[in-house]
Amino acid sequence: MNKRGSGILLHITSLPSPFGIGDLGPWAYRFVDFLARSRQSFWQILPLNPTDLLSGNNPYSSPSAFAGNTLLISPELMSREGFLTKDEIETIPHFPQEVVDYDKVSEYKTRLFSRAFERFKKRKNKDYRGFCARNSYWLNDFTLFLAIKEYFKGQVWKEWPVPVRERKIPVLRKLKQELRDKIEQEKFLQYVFSRQWSALKSYGNRKGIRIVGDIAIYVNYDSADVWANPEIFKLDQKRRPVVVSGVPPDYFSATGQLWGNPIYRWKKIKETGYSWWVQRIRHNLKLFDISRIDHFRGLVAYWEVRAGEKTAINGKWIRGPGKDFFKALLEEMPSLPIIAEDLGIITQEVRDTMAYFGFPGMKVLLFAFGNDDPRHPYLPHNHEANCVVYTGTHDNNTVRGWFEDEASEDEKRRVFRYLDRELSVNEIHWEFVKLAHGSPANTAIIPMQDILGLGKEARMNIPATVRGNYLWRLIPEQLTPSLAERLSEITEFYSRG
Repeated sequence: MNKRGSGILLHITSLPSPFGIGDLGPWAYRFVDFLARSRQSFWQILPLNPTDLLSGNNPYSSPSAFAGNTLLISPELMSREGFLTKDEIETIPHFPQEVVDYDKVSEYKTRLFSRAFERFKKRKNKDYRGFCARNSYWLNDFTLFLAIKEYFKGQVWKEWPVPVRERKIPVLRKLKQELRDKIEQEKFLQYVFSRQWSALKSYGNRKGIRIVGDIAIYVNYDSADVWANPEIFKLDQKRRPVVVSGVPPDYFSATGQLWGNPIYRWKKIKETGYSWWVQRIRHNLKLFDISRIDHFRGLVAYWEVRAGEKTAINGKWIRGPGKDFFKALLEEMPSLPIIAEDLGIITQEVRDTMAYFGFPGMKVLLFAFGNDDPRHPYLPHNHEANCVVYTGTHDNNTVRGWFEDEASEDEKRRVFRYLDRELSVNEIHWEFVKLAHGSPANTAIIPMQDILGLGKEARMNIPATVRGNYLWRLIPEQLTPSLAERLSEITEFYSRG
């Protein structure tokens, strides 16, 4: 990211698809073609890890730090490989086009995948066995975890019988035998996901598009990672969290955000040479060309809240692994193409760590007009080259939604003064797109909703809420040639194409 370029932020779930949710099939390839026509260099997505209904389908709250979200598997591509028949993928329930109905999608795809697995069992191949062998370090625990969780009717793993909870070898051996068909099906789905994702990423790379992925710093308590590696998390003797994650009061919430994930036992992790994290980062760098680390500052210092607290107010900052961690990663990997999510309360130590390793940070234009300070770090004229500028992120309102519903009169006045003219609500999004592209920042990333000029109805997520998030979807008719042409002209004008 050391030369000027631009891209679009659009999660896979938001793509068009006849199957109720964006997937890795034909429309993903069409979107890559749209990016190429628009002279874009990057496609940024949210985490690809599995989601579940209880966690509000939040990709930052997953039962695995390594597995792929099988809801993103394309039935059309499965049909081309002979795992599904043409008739099976043409009998589709009525799905809403503008939003994801996760319940309905999950029920539908579960049925399809069961049929696909029955066919696959008759034709296991060398490629599949190789995938399982290469990924055994996470795949075996994850698929066993899912199978046991289904066996115990969805119970959180701390409620499982003690020998299962504590992973006693004789009991696990017996369960592996009893649940082998379910385990094998989950391995098959991870194999299919991996093949489909690798093919899509390769297609994008051939078109000159680099994929920017996202790594959630924490994992769910109810995850294969915590169940299989309890020693690297702050748990009590019954393997329940002692402390949990969050952030103090900030722009998004007056009571802070209580995320509730277990906290890492960094001293113990360091004793292993950071092995679990090394595996995790290496895994992500195979999936993506560049990885954004969400809540980067938590690796330098993190907010720790006693388990049982109702809000994040009564927490405290604890020193994280910092530079030592990244030095250990670099000893294992030749480079770290990482974007540091450095929004919120950022200390000098965080800035020093980013500067030491050359990690670019983020600048969000929606935050740039909150006061009259011409030195505000998010105002475009103050951006450095080594950063990524966004109009907004998946956690923000859209530019239009912000302008219509959130911006104060003073903020609007500052925007107009900065642009040297007043604007209508129909113009504001393109002016922010131009501000981002004209920035000195090497990289400009624009959420697709802002390219389209959509309002608050297209917002992806409201932090500190659980319901109604990660629903928005792109409608096929919105990807027009004229839109690609306009974006291409802006990209070329500001020397990003």
